Amino acid sequence: MIGATACGIMLQAFVMQLPAQTVAGTLAATDTVSVEVTAEEDSSVHSFYAGTGYGSNMIYLGTTMSQDHGFGYASLSYGLKDKLYLSATGYTISGFSPFTAFYSLGLSFNHTFNTWFDISLGLSRYNIAESLRDTLFNNFTYADATLGFDWRILYTKISLGGLFADGGQAYLQTRHSRYFETPSFAGDKAFFSFDPYVNILFGKMISIETTEGTTTTVSPGYRPWKNNQGSSTTYTETFGPMEIDFGLPISFSYDFFTLEIEPGYVIPFYSETGTTGMKGFLFMASAFFRIF
Repeated sequence: MIGATACGIMLQAFVMQLPAQTVAGTLAATDTVSVEVTAEEDSSVHSFYAGTGYGSNMIYLGTTMSQDHGFGYASLSYGLKDKLYLSATGYTISGFSPFTAFYSLGLSFNHTFNTWFDISLGLSRYNIAESLRDTLFNNFTYADATLGFDWRILYTKISLGGLFADGGQAYLQTRHSRYFETPSFAGDKAFFSFDPYVNILFGKMISIETTEGTTTTVSPGYRPWKNNQGSSTTYTETFGPMEIDFGLPISFSYDFFTLEIEPGYVIPFYSETGTTGMKGFLFMASAFFRIF
């Protein structure tokens, strides 16, 4: 999403840190060709990045982690040979204290096999302030494996992930994007890029059948959903589509830094949004810097 620049590579580390919410698809890796060009242009073994940003709502795996509040983040990432990344991120949520509501630590690895196929593996740990666990979510770990296919006119990512908290929960995501980049200017140091995408998320769906009818909701793995099974209510769990979201990241890159804004829109496939769901527009703004 950042494009064919050294700063663009940092997204492969940050993608394991920032919530994979629709608008924070912001931190998805660029297409295979872009990654290859960057790796050739920057042969340094070690790299260090910093990033910060603000979003209107923290949507992660189909539900809101911030209870529909805005959030900010600051992140540092170390890269080894543009393949292995270690990252640490702190998050603040509007209207909640302490200031650092929670933090995450991540490890990611990516490898490009050729011009059309790449893979990535990621592991993240999220720890929240104890005073916010009943309000927001519990500590959890998330791991995933992703296959990337560059069809030239379209870049497709297929990710299989697992969230581990009190119990395990599986997720499947498919993301389809098309990266565009303007000719460079300002001494070939600056350019604009665009990476429109559509993302489809699959996970655990819960059908609630009562005498008044049937509704469908979702159960966030990091905040287990509790039912009150009764004689007149039946709960059925299935694996199916949770939401579809669209985004249009727009980036300006100059030398060692990138500024990005990303409007997005979420359409849930469940009928009951409650306090954990989200439907409608989202917005996120970010800045990324390569320190060395």
